[in-house]
Amino acid sequence: MAPATSLACAAQALATAEPRAKAAAALDAAVRLQAAPALDPARLAGLADRPARPARPILAPPGKVPRRRLGSPRGRIALLHALAHIEFNAIDLAFDMAARFACDIAEAGLDARAFVADWAQVGADEARHFLMLADRLEALGAAYGDLPAHDRLWEAALATRDDALARLAVAPMALEARGLDVTPGLIARLEAAGDARSAALLRVIYEDEIGHVAAGVRWFRRLCARRGLRPAAAFRKLIAERLAGGLKPPFNTEGRSAADLTADFYAETGRIMA
Repeated sequence: MAPATSLACAAQALATAEPRAKAAAALDAAVRLQAAPALDPARLAGLADRPARPARPILAPPGKVPRRRLGSPRGRIALLHALAHIEFNAIDLAFDMAARFACDIAEAGLDARAFVADWAQVGADEARHFLMLADRLEALGAAYGDLPAHDRLWEAALATRDDALARLAVAPMALEARGLDVTPGLIARLEAAGDARSAALLRVIYEDEIGHVAAGVRWFRRLCARRGLRPAAAFRKLIAERLAGGLKPPFNTEGRSAADLTADFYAETGRIMA
């Protein structure tokens, strides 16, 4: 792929609406971006604030999304649908990170090529997670899009579209890190409900998400160093300013520490879970 078009494939993934086609475009974009010898130094023209979306699922307020009582098949489907929706949004979050902020990273004197490669890999992981969950839903007689879903993830993206540091703080270091907090409990509940296959999928996702949070922390620390900021203090300030409701304890310190998200980033926001 020519250097002048090396980010165009990221934009193509963002512009693809149909869920499985978006996942396929993400996997293809990751291969192309990993292989690209250089990056276009100019910003992508016309990068939309909101990526392409399918007609379904219908977006609704969080309170209107189905409850997830895991003791019933319907409740497990609701959980898996909600997780599939998160992973579907996460594909776009990763490629929007790469396309929107590569130039900011370069202007900060950091390695934009490595930045894009990291987020392209994250996007590919999210695409695989989405496909795993979509397949599992189909095995249970359901499909992604059958249930309403909320738009909180992309609302957070819109609130941070002006600043790479804010996006790193909110997307991987707060929202994805929240997955590290809650996923072990979901795995245990699925196993208790006799759904070992779904629990196994969540184990794969959990291990990958540690790496995604770690990528966020790594680039956050690097950008803070360029801006002369103390990372933990800068993170807490950005969360207070940019994330509605802030961070929600308890925190899974083991998973967060594995991602280098140390307690000084979040300990002052609430109780820590050992």
